Amino acid sequence: MQRKDARTLMMKIGLYSEDRTLQPLLSSVLGKDFKVLLGSDGEGMDTLIAAAGCDVMILDLTPHRDSLQERIACSQRLIASNVPAILMADDSLRSTAFELVRSGAFGYCRRPPSIRDLKTMLSRAYENSSLKQQLHTAQQRMEESGHCDHIIGSSPQMQRVYQLVRSVTNLNAAVLVTGESGTGKELIARAIHNLGSRASKPFVAVSCGAIPETLIESELFGHEKGAFTGTVGAREGYFEQAGDGTLFLDEIGDLSLFTQVKLLRVLQQMEFSRLGSNRLIPLRARLIFATHQDLAKLVAEGKFRQDLYYRINVMRIESPALQDRPEDIPLIARHFLRHYSQVFQKPIDSIEPQAMEVLQGYSWPGNVRELENVMQRAIILAPGSTVRAEDLSLNSQEDEASGFEDVVDIGDYQPANSFERQLQDYKVRLAVKAVRENNGNKTLAARSLCISRAYLHRLIRLAGSEAAFSEEPLRESATA
Repeated sequence: MQRKDARTLMMKIGLYSEDRTLQPLLSSVLGKDFKVLLGSDGEGMDTLIAAAGCDVMILDLTPHRDSLQERIACSQRLIASNVPAILMADDSLRSTAFELVRSGAFGYCRRPPSIRDLKTMLSRAYENSSLKQQLHTAQQRMEESGHCDHIIGSSPQMQRVYQLVRSVTNLNAAVLVTGESGTGKELIARAIHNLGSRASKPFVAVSCGAIPETLIESELFGHEKGAFTGTVGAREGYFEQAGDGTLFLDEIGDLSLFTQVKLLRVLQQMEFSRLGSNRLIPLRARLIFATHQDLAKLVAEGKFRQDLYYRINVMRIESPALQDRPEDIPLIARHFLRHYSQVFQKPIDSIEPQAMEVLQGYSWPGNVRELENVMQRAIILAPGSTVRAEDLSLNSQEDEASGFEDVVDIGDYQPANSFERQLQDYKVRLAVKAVRENNGNKTLAARSLCISRAYLHRLIRLAGSEAAFSEEPLRESATA
């Protein structure tokens, strides 16, 4: 329901009453901003709600031909329709009206009504209904666009993330968020916190890799006065600061084995103590962990405790890399465009198609964090109201990092017997073979060749068509 401007549109008031003198009376006293429509039986009320599109309904409880029970049944049907209902009744039916208000009707006014009070009640009922409708519409749009708290993306990978986030919001189980740097692991942790029952409590984020090893224990658990040289007073650690909220320990893989032992004990006993104190403090905070490292590999190398790994890996959420969900790039780029155009106070409202193609063709080694940085620079550099391709500054070194440096532009085929042509053909065959061996998964194929996904796509285009992937396995030529 769109909010009406009283200066241009009238509020439609549905009146359900058998007293036919009431409609012209209310029409004259309410004024030109209100249009009163009359219905006098059950079918008439349903027509007013559905066909006439009434904003607010007034239901006269005073029975004439109908019995009081029939009037109450109509009131209950009206309440169930979600159209704001104002009940009009004389003093003998006041208690019945209050019961219906407790059941969901918006309000009650005496019969005959005070026109000033009725106008106020109608306006408030309409405003309340409009706000509810706007909230419902906003929630629907958020669900349709694939948002979850402040996370943006509608790809299947992100839909899976949203599903997992919602499934753990109110559980006290440990959650491990994994993924490359810059993919938004902290945003996932904050979404778990904000959507759960702890939303009103503190959210404390700690980067384990940013704290010196000599201070990590004191920072996490706190210390008493005189616990070590240089302390001037007692201090709460992050575990205490989180209270009944959420403690997010980022880059958990950077903890030393000594600190891992301390953390494991806290998770096992659900209590800890400050340095220099024997007083045990219950652990009340919910713990969420994150890392960009392969913890299973660190366990195999003896750099991460296996028992701690099993403790924190109860529920795992993988934050996908941006190059694995290119369909989300336009959505995220436009979000940053809106945000930073306001921050920098530059009226930029669009991204030209060529610029968007550049954004979607880039491999994004820095993930969403890099895209945010690129959009900030583009907004600063753009001379007009549109971000152009030349405004984008991409650190694209992907071809040099691929291990197969381009001798010539990959889009130009050289004579068939030339060295450049044979080299290009070999690159294409390698790309096609890698995609086939990875069952069509281009991300895995690119990783197996140590090249970017964007560069792999350029090689695939040279292959002529996707049909090349269904051919017999490639045989490397004698010259290769």
